[in-house]
Amino acid sequence: MQRSQQPTVSVVVPTRNEARNLQVVLPAIAAVRPAVHEIIVVDGNSVDGTIETARRVLPWVRIVEQTRKGKGNAMACGFAAATGDIIVMFDADGSADPAEIPAFVAALVGGADFAKGTRFARGGGSDDITLLRRSGNAGLNGVANMLFGTRHSDLCYGYNAFWADLLPLLELPAVDAPAPGDGSMLWGDGFEIETVLACRVAAANLRVTEVPSYERERMFGDTNLRTFADGTRVLRTLAAERRRAARKEAGASATAPRRDGAPVNGSATRGAPGRGGHLGGLANGYPVRPEVRQAPQGDTLPVPPTTAPSPSAAAAAPVGSATLPGMPAVTPRPTPRPSPRPVNRPAAANDRPATDRAAAQREAVDARYALEEEAS
Repeated sequence: MQRSQQPTVSVVVPTRNEARNLQVVLPAIAAVRPAVHEIIVVDGNSVDGTIETARRVLPWVRIVEQTRKGKGNAMACGFAAATGDIIVMFDADGSADPAEIPAFVAALVGGADFAKGTRFARGGGSDDITLLRRSGNAGLNGVANMLFGTRHSDLCYGYNAFWADLLPLLELPAVDAPAPGDGSMLWGDGFEIETVLACRVAAANLRVTEVPSYERERMFGDTNLRTFADGTRVLRTLAAERRRAARKEAGASATAPRRDGAPVNGSATRGAPGRGGHLGGLANGYPVRPEVRQAPQGDTLPVPPTTAPSPSAAAAAPVGSATLPGMPAVTPRPTPRPSPRPVNRPAAANDRPATDRAAAQREAVDARYALEEEAS
């Protein structure tokens, strides 16, 4: 899939009683250059005139009313309505800086699948985070990196952007699905949406670039953030998404073909649309660590990393022939054509066993057992 070097950009702004903030936020987004393609305000039953204010301050704004409750559902409704090549997630409270949108777009045009905002890289920061929240975010971020093999620096931040063609891969709840009858929310409909996206992007082995971002204080109104309750919800989300990724890995492994036609556990991979990346978090039984690069504070990004043979190709490389007394020579396996190394996998392979050595050990063990059986 060839992606545009001059993409159109859709900015999705979820709202609930944010009329006063929109008077400032919407004109600021509209003033960004290069200009965005569209601004989509997704409203969640506001009672303060949010929709009327949005139309008054920006007549060409698109209004979408969410189908269920929760920030996650609002985001999903906005994503479904977007017509741009790139989708930018933008909070309505005035904490995000619209002037940073070009940096997110540049990260994607430069080769990333997902541009993740971070307050904890050089050039980023926050006027709104407390010491308690900073400590909690650091702990949750460490758990996420451990579970998914990532190197993110800021898990709980909602300023992100991604290519719209990745939406099917994220598997968010369908916007037309009915709400649960007990008043609860579907998984992914709530404030866990940012964590869900980060986990699924990691599990899908997409290429992530971190973009330094400065978080300002909310302009008007009160935040809905609850430090302990939301922190616990994020931790539960990490555990649930790790289990979900493991189930998908197991299902893919059960149907993955082996060289002799039988399934191979832990070797299944799926390609991301147009990217050729591995999905499921495993390749040849070893964790794949999605690359997290930090975008420079300029208008351009470094050239994406070059490619190299994939681990799966290395595992199938011939180990040479061996001859033991009383046994025919072992014919080397044919060498398959090497495939490109996933762009989101570290180039260094010193964090996993050498596949040639492991294959040679297996050959030696098989030969020894065969010799013992012949002798008996």
